Amino acid sequence: MAYIVESIIYYIITISLAPLFLAIIDKIKALSVGKKGPSLFIKYYDLVRFLKKGLVYSKNTTWIFRFAPLIIIAVYLIALLFFPIAGETPIISFSYDFIVVVYLFALSRFFLLLSSLNTASSFEGMGASREAFMSFLAEGSLFMTFILAVKLTGAPSLMGILGNVGAQVLWHQAGIFAILSIIVMFMILIVENARKPIDDPDTHLELTMIHEVMILDNSGPDLGLMELGTFLKFIFFGGILSRLIFPVAFNIGALNYLVFIAGLLVVSFAVGIIESIGVRYKIPKNTTFLMTSFAIATLALIFSIGVE
Repeated sequence: MAYIVESIIYYIITISLAPLFLAIIDKIKALSVGKKGPSLFIKYYDLVRFLKKGLVYSKNTTWIFRFAPLIIIAVYLIALLFFPIAGETPIISFSYDFIVVVYLFALSRFFLLLSSLNTASSFEGMGASREAFMSFLAEGSLFMTFILAVKLTGAPSLMGILGNVGAQVLWHQAGIFAILSIIVMFMILIVENARKPIDDPDTHLELTMIHEVMILDNSGPDLGLMELGTFLKFIFFGGILSRLIFPVAFNIGALNYLVFIAGLLVVSFAVGIIESIGVRYKIPKNTTFLMTSFAIATLALIFSIGVE
């Protein structure tokens, strides 16, 4: 019972810190060009500002558009219940739970696509089309990476893969495959969170946007929920990378959590640096990026055959 209480505490703290890591990315991007940049609490200010505003709905929208933000944020909150934060036992865990998590993300994406199409906007329909195609390819890479981790650790659950034991087994048993998993997961994080070079969260050109164009019609609290959803998704994929990069297991849970947060900071820093020095890909090049991640994950799984 004690571990459940501890897991709930970590869960609440992690959700509370979620907006901070996206603000760190913006801060790094600003500092890289000699600017002071926004406050580290800017995302919190934005969420409060959105919640204070009113809701505006197009006459073309139906109940799907109104309920989509609630469904999406609920899905992300449920998905994080399966995550072994800091390597500790998650609130929910069972064999092959990663399959449920992958399809929870697919469910959130389904309602995001429906929401954007429900506006009867050609721009948002264009963004939905791009999102559906890229998420289809990213899902394959994600599954391959999880299957590789299950093969190497022998533990068919997120707790078994990313827990205090599983993550260390992955490194001790096959370090090269752990490195490949980190590379693929980082590429998936870029795609799933609509970051450069796949997408540009700061752009305002409808013809080049992917994620941002799908939420153009959202306003007020609905937009706030959508934004919070992106923060939680970053925490989930960033958390996987954090556990893979720092698979530590101290006897003190609080120390494990600090290392977990340090890993998220490293991931945020890496994303900020990449967005500072890189440019957004042209749309056709996104396919190459995604297929590369799938190829790396697939080849790693093939070469892992025979590794005990």
